Amino acid sequence: MLLSLDIRDMLIIDRLDLEFRPGLNVLTGETGAGKSILLDSLGFVLGWRGRADLVRQGADEGEVTAVFALPDDHAAMAVLDEAGIPRGDELILRRVNRSNGTKSAWINDRRASGEVLRALSDTLVELHGQQDDKGLLNPRTHRKLLDAFGGLDGQVADVRAAWRRLSEAGHALHAAEERLAAAREEEDFLRHAAGELEALDPQPGEDAELDERRRMMQAGQRIGEDVTRAAQALGPGEGAEGRMGDALRWLEGVADRAGEALDPAIDALNRALVELGEATQGVESALDALSFDPSELERVEERLFAIRGLARKHGVLADDLGAFAADIREKLAALDKGEGDIEALRKAEAEARRVYDTEADALSAARAEAAGRLDAAMSAELAPLKMERAVFTTGIEAADPGPEGHDAVTFTVATNPGAPAGPLNKIASGGELSRFLLALKVCLTKDARGLTMIFDEIDRGVGGATADAVGRRLKRLADEGGQVLVVTHSPQVAALGAHHWRVAKAVEDDVTLSRVTSLDDEDRIDEIARMISGDVITQEARAAARSLLG
Repeated sequence: MLLSLDIRDMLIIDRLDLEFRPGLNVLTGETGAGKSILLDSLGFVLGWRGRADLVRQGADEGEVTAVFALPDDHAAMAVLDEAGIPRGDELILRRVNRSNGTKSAWINDRRASGEVLRALSDTLVELHGQQDDKGLLNPRTHRKLLDAFGGLDGQVADVRAAWRRLSEAGHALHAAEERLAAAREEEDFLRHAAGELEALDPQPGEDAELDERRRMMQAGQRIGEDVTRAAQALGPGEGAEGRMGDALRWLEGVADRAGEALDPAIDALNRALVELGEATQGVESALDALSFDPSELERVEERLFAIRGLARKHGVLADDLGAFAADIREKLAALDKGEGDIEALRKAEAEARRVYDTEADALSAARAEAAGRLDAAMSAELAPLKMERAVFTTGIEAADPGPEGHDAVTFTVATNPGAPAGPLNKIASGGELSRFLLALKVCLTKDARGLTMIFDEIDRGVGGATADAVGRRLKRLADEGGQVLVVTHSPQVAALGAHHWRVAKAVEDDVTLSRVTSLDDEDRIDEIARMISGDVITQEARAAARSLLG
């Protein structure tokens, strides 16, 4: 239940503190007095999207605070828990709108987003007004309204999940068919390329190894003769090693007759022979490395050029030919088993479609049952509203399958026996439309617990006994345990309120402001008399007001 609404610097309201009560609360006042501003302000603190220019001219910011009293099992508690906002004895919503357009919100003194506010508002307030009429009159919303009335959200979720699985299965089948078709278009190329790659069998790193081997063999051709001559010059016999050996033998043969004079030379020759031996060994090793069979160079070059040519042909690096070959083999394997995979995917899609059809058919049956209950509930609601001869029908027709089933739902009415049925806004007059919408609203929210229901000029277009019937239905709705707020121009409806506020404009210091006054019994007589007679309140109007108030 909405306990209070505090408004600061919003449009033509500078400061307003309202305390609401259980039962039927009515707000009256002349057109333009500011009644809609109260609803705009309430919508603002609840996070509803509406007009942007709410801050009162000359103020830096506007602020609205709404306080609700809720039982522990109210649906709003789940929203608070999910958002991590602590519960309290009361639910306090506060939202600030700054003149630069920025907005901030708090729930129980915790910062909160507009999304959380809107989630809470769905559990707190139900508004019926001119914009709301558009939703009730729009056939695109009728299926959702019927599902809400019938409590079919669970079944709708099952159908939505089945549709998602069917869509996924269809996408998987379509993608597999496209891949198979593409593979078939290049099958000849794939098999030829696979044969070339299998015959060549390039290995990772082989290109670099072959290139290095080729360079060594080519270098061997150019420097081989010089290295051989160097080996001969260093070797025994006529080479340096032979000559130095001869010199060492000659010196050692006469060393005992020369005293110590030849010892340094002999030692140096021994060292030189060791170094010479290492040099000779190195040159011989180089000769071994440089030696090759000319036909081997030809074979290396042929393979190197074949690998590089195949890499260029397929637009890949030489070292990536192995991975490219694996990709081709994978495509060929997919092609070879493609029909089997396609058949499996077709079966999966068929099964997903079967499940979807089953779930959608069950939802259609549930909707048909709910439609019958809604039509009966509407018939019961229309009779007290002086429309006992009108017929409300929930039509269900087959539609293209979708995530919420394969039904199209439309609310139609026939206002008189034998008259053709048609859409609400095409068949009903202004007064009839208001009553249809009131009855529909009551039916759709009958099982909603803890909602504050707001009706903005639900009685427009009706008067006399019909207005009295509308007021009595609103009163009964409030007496059934709900809190109802009504903005009305009808004296019959206003007279049935348990609590009454008058909204009026006043000019203070050349500034137009909106004021809201709680009315006592005598004030109510004057206000209802004004609603009956206009600006000049006559004694007859006061008498009529007393009569309405009982």
